[in-house]
Amino acid sequence: MEEATKFTLWRMLPVILLAIAAAVWFNEVQNDGRYVLRNLVPIAILVLLCGVTLHRGRGEWTGAGKRLPLGLIGFAIPALGLSLYLHYAYSVNLNEMFSDAEFPDRVFRYLPYYTSVAGGIGFAIGWIVGRNV
Repeated sequence: MEEATKFTLWRMLPVILLAIAAAVWFNEVQNDGRYVLRNLVPIAILVLLCGVTLHRGRGEWTGAGKRLPLGLIGFAIPALGLSLYLHYAYSVNLNEMFSDAEFPDRVFRYLPYYTSVAGGIGFAIGWIVGRNV
Protein backbone atom coordinates (compact mmCIF):
# COMPACT_ATOMS: atom_id res chain seq x y z
CA MET A 1 0.00 0.00 0.00
CA GLU A 2 1.30 3.42 -0.91
CA GLU A 3 2.44 5.66 1.95
CA ALA A 4 -0.01 8.48 1.10
CA THR A 5 -2.91 6.01 1.09
CA LYS A 6 -1.92 4.73 4.54
CA PHE A 7 -1.84 8.26 5.92
CA THR A 8 -5.16 9.08 4.27
CA LEU A 9 -6.88 6.05 5.78
CA TRP A 10 -5.29 6.64 9.18
CA ARG A 11 -6.32 10.30 9.24
CA MET A 12 -9.84 9.50 8.02
CA LEU A 13 -10.43 7.08 10.90
CA PRO A 14 -11.44 9.72 13.52
CA VAL A 15 -13.77 11.38 11.03
CA ILE A 16 -15.46 8.07 10.20
CA LEU A 17 -15.76 7.19 13.89
CA LEU A 18 -17.32 10.61 14.56
CA ALA A 19 -19.82 10.02 11.75
CA ILE A 20 -20.74 6.60 13.15
CA ALA A 21 -21.13 8.00 16.67
CA ALA A 22 -23.33 10.82 15.37
CA ALA A 23 -25.47 8.34 13.42
CA VAL A 24 -26.00 6.16 16.49
CA TRP A 25 -26.81 9.15 18.66
CA PHE A 26 -29.17 10.70 16.08
CA ASN A 27 -31.04 7.39 15.91
CA GLU A 28 -31.31 7.34 19.69
CA VAL A 29 -32.56 10.93 19.93
CA GLN A 30 -35.08 10.55 17.13
CA ASN A 31 -37.25 7.82 18.58
CA ASP A 32 -39.00 6.67 15.41
CA GLY A 33 -35.99 7.31 13.16
CA ARG A 34 -37.94 8.81 10.26
CA TYR A 35 -35.42 11.53 9.59
CA VAL A 36 -32.16 9.87 10.67
CA LEU A 37 -30.82 9.21 7.18
CA ARG A 38 -31.79 12.68 6.06
CA ASN A 39 -29.94 14.19 9.02
CA LEU A 40 -26.81 12.23 8.16
CA VAL A 41 -26.41 13.97 4.79
CA PRO A 42 -24.37 16.92 6.18
CA ILE A 43 -22.15 14.46 8.04
CA ALA A 44 -21.69 12.42 4.87
CA ILE A 45 -20.70 15.62 3.05
CA LEU A 46 -18.20 16.30 5.84
CA VAL A 47 -16.66 12.82 5.46
CA LEU A 48 -16.50 13.30 1.70
CA LEU A 49 -14.80 16.70 2.08
CA CYS A 50 -12.29 15.17 4.49
CA GLY A 51 -11.51 12.44 1.97
CA VAL A 52 -11.06 14.95 -0.85
CA THR A 53 -8.84 17.15 1.33
CA LEU A 54 -6.61 14.26 2.33
CA HIS A 55 -6.50 12.86 -1.20
CA ARG A 56 -5.45 16.17 -2.71
CA GLY A 57 -2.89 16.66 0.06
CA ARG A 58 -1.47 13.12 -0.46
CA GLY A 59 -2.33 12.09 3.09
CA GLU A 60 -1.66 15.47 4.70
CA TRP A 61 -4.33 17.94 5.75
CA THR A 62 -2.46 20.95 4.38
CA GLY A 63 -0.51 19.19 1.64
CA ALA A 64 -2.45 20.92 -1.14
CA GLY A 65 -2.59 24.35 0.46
CA LYS A 66 -4.81 25.96 3.05
CA ARG A 67 -8.01 26.39 1.01
CA LEU A 68 -9.52 22.95 1.49
CA PRO A 69 -8.63 22.52 5.18
CA LEU A 70 -10.00 25.95 6.08
CA GLY A 71 -13.07 25.34 3.93
CA LEU A 72 -13.52 21.98 5.66
CA ILE A 73 -13.38 23.61 9.08
CA GLY A 74 -15.74 26.30 7.84
CA PHE A 75 -18.19 23.59 6.77
CA ALA A 76 -17.82 21.44 9.89
CA ILE A 77 -18.43 24.10 12.51
CA PRO A 78 -21.91 25.22 11.40
CA ALA A 79 -23.07 21.95 9.82
CA LEU A 80 -21.98 19.52 12.50
CA GLY A 81 -22.26 22.00 15.36
CA LEU A 82 -25.81 23.08 14.59
CA SER A 83 -26.97 19.54 13.98
CA LEU A 84 -25.45 18.26 17.23
CA TYR A 85 -26.78 21.23 19.18
CA LEU A 86 -30.37 20.80 17.98
CA HIS A 87 -30.28 17.07 18.63
CA TYR A 88 -29.00 17.79 22.14
CA ALA A 89 -31.66 20.46 22.68
CA TYR A 90 -34.35 18.02 21.56
CA SER A 91 -33.03 15.19 23.74
CA VAL A 92 -33.09 17.24 26.96
CA ASN A 93 -35.93 19.61 25.94
CA LEU A 94 -33.62 22.56 26.47
CA ASN A 95 -35.50 25.48 28.04
CA GLU A 96 -38.74 23.64 27.20
CA MET A 97 -38.15 24.47 23.56
CA PHE A 98 -40.14 21.49 22.28
CA SER A 99 -42.75 20.94 24.98
CA ASP A 100 -45.45 23.19 23.51
CA ALA A 101 -44.91 22.22 19.87
CA GLU A 102 -47.60 20.14 18.23
CA PHE A 103 -45.08 18.11 16.20
CA PRO A 104 -41.72 18.66 17.93
CA ASP A 105 -39.84 16.06 15.88
CA ARG A 106 -40.43 17.96 12.66
CA VAL A 107 -37.42 20.10 13.44
CA PHE A 108 -35.43 17.19 12.01
CA ARG A 109 -37.34 17.31 8.75
CA TYR A 110 -35.68 20.49 7.50
CA LEU A 111 -32.56 20.50 9.68
CA PRO A 112 -30.29 18.92 7.02
CA TYR A 113 -31.14 21.69 4.57
CA TYR A 114 -30.33 24.41 7.08
CA THR A 115 -27.11 22.78 8.24
CA SER A 116 -25.94 22.04 4.69
CA VAL A 117 -26.54 25.63 3.58
CA ALA A 118 -24.86 26.99 6.71
CA GLY A 119 -21.96 24.61 6.12
CA GLY A 120 -21.73 25.70 2.50
CA ILE A 121 -21.49 29.33 3.55
CA GLY A 122 -18.83 28.40 6.11
CA PHE A 123 -16.95 26.45 3.45
CA ALA A 124 -16.99 29.44 1.12
CA ILE A 125 -15.68 31.72 3.86
CA GLY A 126 -12.93 29.24 4.75
CA TRP A 127 -12.02 28.82 1.07
CA ILE A 128 -11.71 32.59 0.62
CA VAL A 129 -9.62 32.96 3.77
CA GLY A 130 -7.42 30.05 2.67
CA ARG A 131 -6.88 31.62 -0.72
CA ASN A 132 -5.60 34.80 0.90
CA VAL A 133 -3.27 33.06 3.40
